[in-house]
Amino acid sequence: MRRVSGYHLAQLNVGLARAATDSPVMAGFMTGIEPVNALADAEPGFVWRLQDGDGPGATSLRPRGPDFMVNMSVWESLGALRDFVYRNGLHLDFMRRRREWFHRMAEEHLVLWWVPAGHTPDLDEGLSRLDLLRSQGPSALAFTFHNPYQAPAAATAMPR
Repeated sequence: MRRVSGYHLAQLNVGLARAATDSPVMAGFMTGIEPVNALADAEPGFVWRLQDGDGPGATSLRPRGPDFMVNMSVWESLGALRDFVYRNGLHLDFMRRRREWFHRMAEEHLVLWWVPAGHTPDLDEGLSRLDLLRSQGPSALAFTFHNPYQAPAAATAMPR
């Protein structure tokens, strides 16, 4: 993990897969995970991403059911994450095709929050932030690209 003083931006996004990861429906998504992750890993501002060791990315982690897939990472800034998400051609192509592989979700599927530099969030932390966003809306503790919040002052502690 790269370290920079201050705060980093954590993100969790979730999806409800249309089929099992070894199905033809999910084949295009599954073959693209490693190349997209490799691009993210090399992107300016990338710090860390969740991995499970059993497949590409975190594909075998199913914290809320067999079709519930997660992606979690940490970035040096909101701008660095935004650039990767919306300006990286391969990632953008995957986002445009997401309905082929994932159901539309009625609730928020992406949450952003600030973590002290050097802190590695775990999946429970990310899911708690997503639940907070879903139940209370955007705040300094859980927000979205559309409703961003600034990193806290260095003296401000972020509760878990």
